Amino acid sequence: MIGFAKRNLLLFFRDKTSVFFSLLAVFIIIGLYALFLGDVWISSFSDMQGVRFLMDSWITAGLLAVTSVTTSMGAFGTMVEDKVKKITKDFTSSPIKRKEIMGGYTLSAYIIGVIMCLIALILSQIYIVAGGGQFMSLPVLLKVFGLILLCTFTNTAMILFVVTFFESVNAFATASTIIGTLIGFLTGIYLPIGQLPEAVQWVVRLFPVTHAASLFRQVLMEVPVSITFAGAPGDTVASFEKLMGVKLYFGDTAVRSLVNIGILIFTAVIFYGLTVLRISRKKR
Repeated sequence: MIGFAKRNLLLFFRDKTSVFFSLLAVFIIIGLYALFLGDVWISSFSDMQGVRFLMDSWITAGLLAVTSVTTSMGAFGTMVEDKVKKITKDFTSSPIKRKEIMGGYTLSAYIIGVIMCLIALILSQIYIVAGGGQFMSLPVLLKVFGLILLCTFTNTAMILFVVTFFESVNAFATASTIIGTLIGFLTGIYLPIGQLPEAVQWVVRLFPVTHAASLFRQVLMEVPVSITFAGAPGDTVASFEKLMGVKLYFGDTAVRSLVNIGILIFTAVIFYGLTVLRISRKKR
């Protein structure tokens, strides 16, 4: 399985087009933020200090959540191409077990997702510091790294299940485009969750990637929020966190971080289980 995963890693990073399109949603978000969204939000809180640091940290959290989805999906492009070119039949007729083949695809997609998230984190930290912000402390870095591992694990499980239904490269490319477009709304980047209609907010909160973005924001924005809202009433901070999706709310009840984590773990278990069930049925 390890050798097969290595083969998939080499194929992915060798294809610069696949790498680019797996990051396309990230590039779009960065472009919109740099050209439009960033100035809008910074001007909205222009009378408060450290606003640039605050909003840069907010967009970074969203980027990490998005990257863990889009890059994992891009990595599964190798699996779809192998299926279309009938290469998988060569693999299944070899001594390699079917579960090792699927494990190799999954492991390589997970590793790619983690690597690309780490690259996005490094670049975003450089951007934050260049804009007058601060490097994250070691405890924050360790928390973010743990969240990258968890969120990528969950998103890989969901994408793996979806990808098993694709029988053509065109269908996979279309799905990638749709997901890349929707992901910005689900993570509350294009339009903050608090500005959506209440019914839409309920729908958005059902998606695990929304909880992943919330967790990243809670960790990355802890210091910026303490700077920008120093001395502000607790209700003001809570209203801001609700508006920007730092914390998710069901009614008037905030979702605790442990619940967010539990949702991600539960989702991963369910989707990996569904994938195993689907593959076992196809084998019959």
